[in-house]
Amino acid sequence: MKNLRPIIGITMGDPVGIGPEIILKTLCDKAIYKECRPVVFGDIKILESAKKIVKSSLKIESVVSPDAGRYICGHVDVINLSELEPVTFGKPDAKTGAAMAGYIETAINMAISGKIDAIATCPINKQAMHMGGSKFGGHTELLAARTKTSDYVMMLTGDRLSVVLVTIHVPLKDVSFLISKEQIIKTVKITEKGLRKRFGLKKPKIGVAGLNPHAGEEGMFGNEEIEIIGPAVNDLKKEGIEVSGPFPPDTIFYKAVQGEYDAVVCMYHDQGLIPFKMIHFADGVNTTLGLPIIRTSVDHGTAYDIAGTGNADTGSLVAAIKLAAHQVIANT
Repeated sequence: MKNLRPIIGITMGDPVGIGPEIILKTLCDKAIYKECRPVVFGDIKILESAKKIVKSSLKIESVVSPDAGRYICGHVDVINLSELEPVTFGKPDAKTGAAMAGYIETAINMAISGKIDAIATCPINKQAMHMGGSKFGGHTELLAARTKTSDYVMMLTGDRLSVVLVTIHVPLKDVSFLISKEQIIKTVKITEKGLRKRFGLKKPKIGVAGLNPHAGEEGMFGNEEIEIIGPAVNDLKKEGIEVSGPFPPDTIFYKAVQGEYDAVVCMYHDQGLIPFKMIHFADGVNTTLGLPIIRTSVDHGTAYDIAGTGNADTGSLVAAIKLAAHQVIANT
């Protein structure tokens, strides 16, 4: 039964961020090894430095491939992909940026080829990636390009609330011009399929948030609900998807937390992330739906201000690894 545990590739993220130390703190937990076989894509020398910071007794071992790992608590299996020492935590440069991109690309290749079952990513710094020569804006863009995926969505999820975004990193003033009936339909369909295939829900219930206060109040505060969002919801219902809305943004998240919806589709970034992080700031997970491979991620940044102190919280990484394993099982 041991070998039925999925192999989860953990990318180290930014070598000078909190990734190395939260990995070591997380892999001290025997419960992780009961659910999966974790293998780290990163830099052994950096991890050895982080080991001193967190005062860990873990033995860090290099493996040539995922199938060579020992996968027992007390030993960290690492596919060593860079030799960066010496570095200064909190101070990224071109070399660390290139290395973090390399960890991700190698993990993606192994996920595509079936050598690992899923990927859980530690935080990166987009500017450092660009310094290292990467043309991608972050994890999601790199994953989409390498897997040749055009239709995907970002879901932020926890045990009480899950949110999906129609638009992500765009100015608020542009949102009303960027949302469309087609984009909402696509987002809901990817979400519904992801909840069935990756979360094991037979008939997911999806709520859709309006854009305007009171969901437009029948056109008093905006027409997007009448002209775009409502028609998209109606078309989705005709296809048999259990979706409802648009609902006032100030009430839908409360209903979701009470269990009425398995996910809330939101029109813009802060509409979804403010309520989500109020509830799941420490244990939220970012997962990309629509990809042919399973990918989860911590829902926080590199935290350069505390990198190298050993004080970083592991809650999000623990949740990301466990969710990756659960998605693999639900998908089989």
